[in-house]
Order: sequence, then C-alpha cells, then structure tokens
Amino acid sequence: MNKKVLVFAESKGSVLRQVSLEALSLGKQIAGQGELIAAAFGSGADGYVEALGQHGANQVWTLSDDRYNRYHSDLYFHAFVQVIQETNPDVIIVGHTANMKDVAPRIASRFGYGLITDCTGVEFEGEEPIYIRPIYAGKAFEKKRFTSSGAMFITIRPNNFKVEPSPTLPATVPFQAEPVDLQTVIREIVLKSTGAIDLAEAKIVVSGGRGVKHPDGFEPLQELASVLGGAVGASRGACDEGYCDYGLQIGQTGKVVTPDLYIACGISGAIQHVAGMSNSKVIVAINKDPEAPIFQIADYGIVGDLFEIVPLLTAEFKKKIAN
Repeated sequence: MNKKVLVFAESKGSVLRQVSLEALSLGKQIAGQGELIAAAFGSGADGYVEALGQHGANQVWTLSDDRYNRYHSDLYFHAFVQVIQETNPDVIIVGHTANMKDVAPRIASRFGYGLITDCTGVEFEGEEPIYIRPIYAGKAFEKKRFTSSGAMFITIRPNNFKVEPSPTLPATVPFQAEPVDLQTVIREIVLKSTGAIDLAEAKIVVSGGRGVKHPDGFEPLQELASVLGGAVGASRGACDEGYCDYGLQIGQTGKVVTPDLYIACGISGAIQHVAGMSNSKVIVAINKDPEAPIFQIADYGIVGDLFEIVPLLTAEFKKKIAN
C-alpha cells in the first residue's frame, strides 16, 4: 500500500485523547509505505508533535490558536476543510467522539466523500481495507468497503484499536485558518465532570444501576474504580432515579463503552443498557437476582448484595496491588 492518510489528533483539555493515538496506529497500517499526517488544533498543538511522531506521524499540521481549545462546530469544520484541501489525503481517520460525530458528516458532505462511522475493526483483502462496525445495538456486525472515488473517511470507536508506537521525526507544518463568518456564537460552556478518566476511553468501568438505591450507593463503586484506575458509569435507571448525573449514563441513549473490564453492580441488564456495554472484553455482573438478564451476557456472575461484595472486591484488589 502507498496511501496518504490524515488523522485528526483530538485533545481533551490539554491532553491528547487515547483514540487519537489509536487512529494513528490504524492510519500507519493503511498508509503502508505512504505518508501519515496528523492535524492538531488549539494553543497546545505544538506540544503534541512529539507524541504524534512517536506513533508514526510523518507530518503534523498545527493550528496554534486558543480559539480552538474548545470545540466549535463552524471553526473546526472550516479549519479541517482547509487541511484536507492542502494535504489531499486518500484516507481520513477521526475518533468516533461527540465532536467528530458532529463535524465528520459535514466534511464528508462538503467534499462528496464516502463515510463509514463507528468502526471497531479492519480487515484487508489484498491491499483493500474492509471496515467492521456494529449494527442493531451491537447484536450483529457488518463489513463495509468504499466503492466510489474520493477520499475514504472513517470514524473509529475508542478502545477498539491497539496503540502501536512507531517512532518518527515528524515535520511540523504550522498554519493559520482562514477567517470564518460564524453562524453560531458560544456564550458559555458549562462542564459537568464525570471523573478524571473519560468513560468512552476507560479500560475499566464500574457501573451502577437502580440497585445502588441512593446517591451514596455510588461511593463503594467509586472507591473500587479508584483502586483499579477505572471510571464510574451508570444505567439509565440510576440516572432517572437521580442517583447520579446523566453524564455517567451508559446505553443506547447514553455513552457506548468497550473497556477491557466492565463491572455491572445492581444492573438488571435491560437491552438499552446492554447496547452500550455488550462489546466489553470481560463483563462481571453483581446482582441479588439470579434471574437478572445481565447474567446472560456476563463472563463472570456474582449473586449477592453489591454493598457486601464490592467492598470485599476493593479490599482484595488493594492487597493484590500492594503486593
């Protein structure tokens, strides 16, 4: 293969998102002997160059402008369009994140490119990539390929592609975005924190349902997640009861997660919730009801009271980590 691949290196705060590095590793595979280009926006863009080079980028286009520190649909759209016009890539890869789900279809429509979203895997038939994505709330998978001319545009689900360092010494290409006649103006951004670790990219998720019974019921889950270096999530039922913020919701109408380990505490396993976590690599279910549907998809099940079991798990993990 000999393709030019463009990856958008998305950041959160001042830190590169893990999915950006996953996109670079996939981009390296697809590019073969071709060129791998990364684009980074925001005042910290120059600081990402070394990390992007460590993961295979031959060039890094940097837009060092503090207006891009927060996502703005119009600003990002026009800047990304400019990078595409100047680099003319064969393949464009971005993370399947809230921001990129907003801007990617606009860009694809602008150029008339095909777009395959939420990819969780890739196979190769000769040199042609075949993209795999879940359908029907994760009950089945489909394989798709591009059949038309123009760049191939894909979004990838976080935590589904292995990060493989491939050190290079990238060339830095600073650029300034052309002036934009903004159609919208952001007056205020109100952030609700869901924890130090982004749920969508967490390797371990400890999630609570109606079985936590009270907002304080999340405290043992938070302690377990802290010990394991994971994030805390919730079912819609727990959110609807007011036990936690909707920012923690996992499911068909919430976030989709694919961690290495998912611990479901007091979650019955409604299909809407399962749609958001069924592709986790290992699922552990804790529930007092032995007939709870969650046990049908769990790799390991514990029948019992989460308020007894979770503290015991936390204590055991603390011992293991200490040793």
